[in-house]
Amino acid sequence: TARSPLIPLRIFRSRNVTGSNLIQVLSVAGMFGMFFLGALYLQRILGYDALQTGLAFMPVTILMGTLSVRYTDRLVMRFGARTMVLAGLVLFASGLALFTRAPVEGDYVIHILPVMALLGTGAGLCFPALMTLAMSGATQGDAGLASGLINTTAQVGGALGLAVLATLSASRSSALIGDGETNVAALTSGYHLAFGIGAALVVVAIAIALTVLEPERNAEPEADMDPTECEAA
Repeated sequence: TARSPLIPLRIFRSRNVTGSNLIQVLSVAGMFGMFFLGALYLQRILGYDALQTGLAFMPVTILMGTLSVRYTDRLVMRFGARTMVLAGLVLFASGLALFTRAPVEGDYVIHILPVMALLGTGAGLCFPALMTLAMSGATQGDAGLASGLINTTAQVGGALGLAVLATLSASRSSALIGDGETNVAALTSGYHLAFGIGAALVVVAIAIALTVLEPERNAEPEADMDPTECEAA
């Protein structure tokens, strides 16, 4: 109801909450599209089977998991969450842009592995820091709401991104086939279009991170404080 809304608009007064959710939608849209269409590229263009496709994506999951669990929190404490979000988004956009160069006769080590390394590192740096920012901008009473909101925007971004990018890719491929292109070349061009649009979405997310997210102030205040000041406090 109007008196007790599901999502009170007051939560969006925080620049970090608003910016984090916008970045989440855009970056996850590009990521979900990459996973789906990247798998199609590996299977339909390079001829990978299901097991080979899963193994091809393993560097993404290993890097993302390792950074998220062991290192990103330390980097956030050292350099600040906003800095880690920006670094992750730049790597993520670079990986998607590089994927647009994957050829019909692609080699995994030369054309795919660098993409996976960039995407895994970027996601491992960006998403944990993004969650930190989304929660830091909420009051104690709105903490549960902020957590649910950032997870919901991830689902919305993934669903919309996958639908839009897959549709655009299929439309591009169909048009090229109608113009006389071979199936393989047309499909590859369609995937390239989707990866390029995904990279553009992440670039927009970078712009939002630069303009909306609040800059860190003293990312490690405890470490920088003089011991005598601590005793005086």
